[in-house]
Amino acid sequence: MEFLVTMTTQVPDGVTDAEVADVRAREAANTAVLAEQGRVLRLWRPPLAPGEWRTLGLFVADDAADLETVLAAMPLRIWRTDEVTPLSPHPSDPGRNQVALPAE
Repeated sequence: MEFLVTMTTQVPDGVTDAEVADVRAREAANTAVLAEQGRVLRLWRPPLAPGEWRTLGLFVADDAADLETVLAAMPLRIWRTDEVTPLSPHPSDPGRNQVALPAE
């Protein structure tokens, strides 16, 4: 099952730049593992205002509980709130890898 997750991070006052860098590095390493496992398919950055820290992610999980386990284990979760939207196939969806996309 696929899920669109809006992840909004708010670092609390008093957290040092070094602490933020450490958590972000651990988050990147964890996300790479999740991608290798096929759990994270895509990540996007929507337009952001100064000071906003938000990511949209396309995740794969068995169900909502399985997704929550994945999200709860992500290092940035200590400062993040997640909005989860379960996705179901659209009748006109050509399917993954069925439409040629331009190279970026």
